[in-house]
Amino acid sequence: MQPASSSAFRPGTAKKLSIKNFKSKPTLPENYENESWTKLEEAVKAIHRSSFIKFSLEELYKAVENLCSDKTAVSKIYCQLREVCDSHIQGQVSVFDGSVTGEIFLRQLDQQWKDHCNQTSMIRCIFLVLDRSYMQNYMTISLWDLGLDLFRKNVLDSANIGEKCISGIMKMIQNERDGSVSIDRTLLRSLLSMFSDLHIYPNWFEKRFLKETIAFYNQEGNEQLLHRSTEDFLKYAERRMNDESKLCTTCMSYETDKALLNCMEQQLIRNHHEELLVKGLEKLLRYNRVADMTLLYALFKAEEGRKMLCEHFNKHVKLVVANIVMKENESTMVQSLLDLKEKLDHIVEVSFQKDAKFINSLREAFEVSINCGKQRTSSTSSTAPVASPAEYIAKYVDREMRSGKLNEAELERTLDRIMILFRYIQGKDVFEMFYKNDLAKRLLIGRSASVDAEKSMLSKLKQECGSMFTKNLEGMFKDMTYSKEMMVQYRQHQSAKPELANINIEMTVNVLTAVYWPKYPTTKVPLPPDMYRLQDAFCTFYQAKHSGRTLTFQHTLGHCLLKSYFKKEKKELQVSLHQALVLLNFNQYDRMSFTDIQSTTQIDEAELKRTLQSLACGKARVLTKSPKSKEVQKTDNFEFNENFSHKLMRIKINQIQLKETVKENQETNNRVHENRKNQIEAAIVRIMKTRKTLTHQNLMVEIGNQVKFPILSTDIKKRVENLIERDYMKRDKDQNNIYHYVA
Repeated sequence: MQPASSSAFRPGTAKKLSIKNFKSKPTLPENYENESWTKLEEAVKAIHRSSFIKFSLEELYKAVENLCSDKTAVSKIYCQLREVCDSHIQGQVSVFDGSVTGEIFLRQLDQQWKDHCNQTSMIRCIFLVLDRSYMQNYMTISLWDLGLDLFRKNVLDSANIGEKCISGIMKMIQNERDGSVSIDRTLLRSLLSMFSDLHIYPNWFEKRFLKETIAFYNQEGNEQLLHRSTEDFLKYAERRMNDESKLCTTCMSYETDKALLNCMEQQLIRNHHEELLVKGLEKLLRYNRVADMTLLYALFKAEEGRKMLCEHFNKHVKLVVANIVMKENESTMVQSLLDLKEKLDHIVEVSFQKDAKFINSLREAFEVSINCGKQRTSSTSSTAPVASPAEYIAKYVDREMRSGKLNEAELERTLDRIMILFRYIQGKDVFEMFYKNDLAKRLLIGRSASVDAEKSMLSKLKQECGSMFTKNLEGMFKDMTYSKEMMVQYRQHQSAKPELANINIEMTVNVLTAVYWPKYPTTKVPLPPDMYRLQDAFCTFYQAKHSGRTLTFQHTLGHCLLKSYFKKEKKELQVSLHQALVLLNFNQYDRMSFTDIQSTTQIDEAELKRTLQSLACGKARVLTKSPKSKEVQKTDNFEFNENFSHKLMRIKINQIQLKETVKENQETNNRVHENRKNQIEAAIVRIMKTRKTLTHQNLMVEIGNQVKFPILSTDIKKRVENLIERDYMKRDKDQNNIYHYVA
């Protein structure tokens, strides 16, 4: 059997399909347009009445579709629909009774709006074909927009209904602000949504709302500021702004929120910047109100507010620091500054969010105020020196190093805090001089609580000021280390000397390089014979190792450990050399007068009075004095107190002679100022040697850049005159304010 030879079954040979128009255009029956519109009009009116519609929605939709097929009928149907809707909405205005106001009126209007939206939506569904075709062909508004336009025109714009609506809304908001009635947020949100849909929200509501908000908070803000403290006013302002923001977020357009908060910040905060700061900033800072300061910083958002806050903060810190420096004494000043700095650092970190402007402001305030008042600004003044923060800081470090109350970590943290204050002081040479004096005493009498802490402090000073600043301090540590090594060698040498074997005294010597250590007065006192023999033996040993060097013994720095036998018990007394010389006299005498003791010891009268006072009037009274009193007189007599008793085996009797007197402090300050003279002259010579010729004004600027302590122009003039007299420089023959270097 052979296959059929039909081309219809061959691939690619399918026939083309042709579509042709009807020979005649379909026509609608006569009176179809009128009959259809009658149905549609009846359906629209039924929707407006919210009653039953006789016809199915499909039938109505088909009728609209058939009518729209005739382009000439589209415009007519649109206009007829508009007239029906317009007539219905005009009739709805009569629903509003003129006597009805307030929330009842707003609820009626809201219900009318919701009904209108539902009706318009249903009508649009029926006339959807009309809506689309008419919009495309005639570029007119849609049926939905038509419904909005008719509602706005016939309801809100007539019979003063729109004005009553706005006034009612503003009354609701005002009542909630007054605290009398809480707003129905659902109703408010619906009405404002109506304004947005009708495109009248900005002009009708927002402008008036912001205007009345400004007026309300302008009045209330002024009243509240009069009766509230700053911290209470800030909390009030924050609460008001939060409440308004929540209301805006819940019911209004998101665009209103920014404008509303800006209005409130202006009326409650920006208009009262100065008053709030003057009235309460000082109190907030003084009592460390961190939470209130955080709120203050958050509310002062504007740049001008932050700037003003920073200025007032700076002014307060300067005042407090200056007050501490001027009024507090050595025992409290440094601790007060440290506590203040720690408190303000915490406020800057937490409340001011580590704002760089406030960090710099705090540093500048401390730098300015800590160097005012007590610190002498003249390096060559002839008036008596006065105590400065630099001196007090050095004394504070000395107390902490000697106290032994802190562990290593606490002591390290204290030193870090001290270094912050140290960076602020200008007279660092004053600190260096007093610190060196105190460090020397701690090293020589072994009073330092931690050698590691001493070296840590030295490292911090070196890092801050450079190696030249700590050169002498490092030399002191080297001397102490070398002395320990040398004493090991001397003990071996001493054990090989038979003539020293019968001496029952163990002597330790610290060999100090004079340029590293403070200058001490050289005093000679008669020592016991055995002590002289040990002293001479050490000199012989030392000079054998270091020929050409001279040893000078500083008896004022010596201290001893004496074994003492009392009637009840045996004790060890840790005393100074002067105290030991006084006590050794009572091995031979039971009773001695002040004059007798001075004759045998040859100690200066003032020093001897302090020494006897420590032995007979202190806590450990190993001597008794007659007549009894707290002060020692030249007519007093002293006896060995054989009934002395103490709970400790080893008793340290305070070394009063090592306590700095006012005269010693004055001498230290004078040495600082003498050093400053030399530094100024050295700076002038260096500058003139480089520049050769320079005006007086430029010379002062150059000197100010080189020296690290405060100076006055009169000091520079005196040093210049001194150098001119010594032929290091000369004045110009024609102009006295120009100097020339003399080679």
